[in-house]
Amino acid sequence: MTIARLLLPVLFLLLFVTVSTQAGNVLVIPGEYSHWMNMLVVLEELITRNHTITVLVCSASPSVTFTKAEPYNFEIFEVPFSATEMHGISEDLIHFWMYEAADAPVLRTTAKVVDLLVRMTALQRQMCEAMFQNEELLNKLKQSKYELVLTDPMVPCGDLLSKKLGVPLVISLRFTFGYVLERLCGQMPAPPSYVPAFPVPYTDSMSFVERLKNFLLCSLHTIIFNLQCIININKYYSEFIGKPTTFCEVIGKADIWLIRTYWDFEYPRPFLPNFKFVGGLHCKPAKPLPEDMEGFVQSSGEDGIAVFSLGSMIKNLTRERRNTIASALGQIPQKILWRYGGEKPDTLAPNTRVYDWIPQNDLLGHAKTRVFITHGGTNGIYEAIYHGVPMVGIPLFADQPDNMMHMKTKGAAVTLDFNRFQAQDLVDALNTVIHDPSYKESAMRLSRIHHDQPMKPLDRAVFWIEFVMRHKGAEHLRVQSHNLSWYQYHCLDVLAALLAAVALVTIIFFKACCFCLRKCCLRSKTKSKEE
Repeated sequence: MTIARLLLPVLFLLLFVTVSTQAGNVLVIPGEYSHWMNMLVVLEELITRNHTITVLVCSASPSVTFTKAEPYNFEIFEVPFSATEMHGISEDLIHFWMYEAADAPVLRTTAKVVDLLVRMTALQRQMCEAMFQNEELLNKLKQSKYELVLTDPMVPCGDLLSKKLGVPLVISLRFTFGYVLERLCGQMPAPPSYVPAFPVPYTDSMSFVERLKNFLLCSLHTIIFNLQCIININKYYSEFIGKPTTFCEVIGKADIWLIRTYWDFEYPRPFLPNFKFVGGLHCKPAKPLPEDMEGFVQSSGEDGIAVFSLGSMIKNLTRERRNTIASALGQIPQKILWRYGGEKPDTLAPNTRVYDWIPQNDLLGHAKTRVFITHGGTNGIYEAIYHGVPMVGIPLFADQPDNMMHMKTKGAAVTLDFNRFQAQDLVDALNTVIHDPSYKESAMRLSRIHHDQPMKPLDRAVFWIEFVMRHKGAEHLRVQSHNLSWYQYHCLDVLAALLAAVALVTIIFFKACCFCLRKCCLRSKTKSKEE
């Protein structure tokens, strides 16, 4: 008994020491909107594993809510602009993309994109300067002795802060247009012969003309990205580092890239050892619905329900678009649960209920759900894949057309053009997806692939974050191409050496032949004179 009493405190002490040594100190620079929601799931899991989380966010963040009630710390730094100004750029881009870009001339589209890019770059520059000129904040971050920086490239300078603090860097992202960040900075191979570059609506099997267009688009993305870096970014990075450097040199040192997709979604293509798939990390089993919502769902009978959402960023639609949608929804026998916070349509039918918010994951996991009408956001698509629900896609902007192209190619969705579809088009699409069993079968096939993994996506994301903390980085997973110049990477120096060698041998051979020929001619002339 005495020995047991002595051992018990020792065991508790050992347990405490073990837990303490496993806990880490993580600094997070999050993205906005759905990017923040993705990262939030990871942070919650890290907290359950005893890690300390600090979220660094600017005072003008339009979507990251910071309250003392949260289980993590917030470090807020002031910036010389407002959340309204930051959100306004996003709204301008969304409105242009949704209602104008499809019919706008190329020059006008280019001018608009350049204008938005300049405005956003200016705000990002101010954000970085506010961060790095705040000596009190930097000293506090240094004293906190973080073991890892987790950031989303949507928000700038997370990579610079990682370098400033001298701690490993983990990046979380879906993808960048043309895979420029992954290709040019992360050194990920992305051959344009079978890796389509947004926004072309191609698959990994392209005709000659499609490969030509894809090649030209990849080249255009590369040129625009390099010009943006040379004109706006590299100079700032060099000033901060104190020597000539580039954006790609700094962010390319990331230890792990957490890619928010998986092979249930992606076309097969090469990835590097430090690129890890964590698509669907936010997905989870459905929970019971609120009582009144469950009653409405059950009233659908054998016809079931359709779940409809265009995402959290779309607050309102034009009168014509919302009436067209509502009119179409009223022509199908299913009950509709529509997430929409704008003005109510004039043509809203009795079978449709509009909500400011819906428990989307729980509805998609409900036995009566027949179809998901979606804008094609990655989060919503993965919830549909997780629960095996076929989709009708109405992509609006950003990566959404590309996302829905993947689902359409894999047989799990029908897509519509937001600006051009009529009520009957939406009715036909819904009837096709609901009544053609191939769409449900394809969705279930993707669901089986998603669930058939050795680790859950969230566990994989957390494992690699903890892996980087345990080993003080993951440099051994980073390819040596990061240390090569562009001409070394493409073996142009080797090619030049081979061409030089061939040229030298050719010249020597030519000179030798000329020498021998002269000798023969001279000997022939001498012999002729002697005769």
